[in-house]
Amino acid sequence: MTTAATVPVVGRPTGTSGVRRPPRIPAWASWLSTVAIFAFWWLGTATGLVDSRALPGPDKVVEAAWELTEKGILGEAVLVSLGRVLAGVVIGLLVGVVLGLLSGYFLVGEAAVDKPVQMLRAIPFNALTPLFIIAFGVGETMKVLLISVGVLVPIYLNTFAGVRGVDRKLVEVGTVYRVPKFLIATRILFLGALPSVFTGLRFSLAVAWIALVTAETVNASAGIGFVLTQAQRFVRTDQVVLCIAIYAFLGLFTDWIVRCLERHFLRWRGSYQGN
Repeated sequence: MTTAATVPVVGRPTGTSGVRRPPRIPAWASWLSTVAIFAFWWLGTATGLVDSRALPGPDKVVEAAWELTEKGILGEAVLVSLGRVLAGVVIGLLVGVVLGLLSGYFLVGEAAVDKPVQMLRAIPFNALTPLFIIAFGVGETMKVLLISVGVLVPIYLNTFAGVRGVDRKLVEVGTVYRVPKFLIATRILFLGALPSVFTGLRFSLAVAWIALVTAETVNASAGIGFVLTQAQRFVRTDQVVLCIAIYAFLGLFTDWIVRCLERHFLRWRGSYQGN
């Protein structure tokens, strides 16, 4: 005899939480749109709908990549540019987080820090480049610091917003129990603002690659920007498109790294993951 406990109920949500989970989308499916773009690109150049002199086809870009790889230029350029971006991101991240915590936690910090950073946000990289050349020369220091300034502003803004978004009752509890202000800033405010910090870091990486293009046009003897400048000088459109594609994929790669770190460090966050 079947009891009521063993009779399945049609339409009842499944899962331990009583909510039906959406089916997982395979990782490869996220690349379909990118593959479609490359397919249209290849069809456009192969059929003559797109002028190959203005936009060479993917086959020509691959040939240019192979040519530069054989000469030992491409691998060195990618490593040099990655090193510059990594150094600039580390400096900008540390400074931006510290300033965001100070400005978000202390009203005095906000009064001292916020307006200068807001003014810095409005200054384009091209305007800062001559000043940085005069102050730091045309070497690696200028390039790294220019990238770090571009990274600093989004990190600061998102850290500040994240700190101000923390429930004030948590800070009040820490104050009542006489928790040191340093621990309140690092264990309560910083952890509470961490999702916003990761959002700012993802945006900052895109800004870092943009700043790198500007930095590597100044007295650079290596790097993707150097290859791009040389290709423009000798009218090698295939190499120009190659450098643009490399910037795009490096940006995608660094964003993927941040997303992996975000999933690891924010496992405690029960946020909406899509449907």
